[in-house]
Amino acid sequence: MTENIKVQRRRVTLDSQLVSYWEREARRLDMMAANARWGWMARTYVRKAERARAQGARSAAREAERRAGAVPGPQEGEPQT
Repeated sequence: MTENIKVQRRRVTLDSQLVSYWEREARRLDMMAANARWGWMARTYVRKAERARAQGARSAAREAERRAGAVPGPQEGEPQT
């Protein structure tokens, strides 16, 4: 028999998913920079990793605002009551 067990699910938002994605991408790019044969390729990977961290920081800031209880304004196309 199966039991009805209520499990509290964590709210997964796009921003929270993007934070982990950009962290993984930055680590991958750092590893590629460390293994690059030419300095110009290593510098390219380092710049891309920096951009990935910046994008992750933006998503983390939006997620922190959401968790702090900031109520977003009405989205385009939503009826205002």
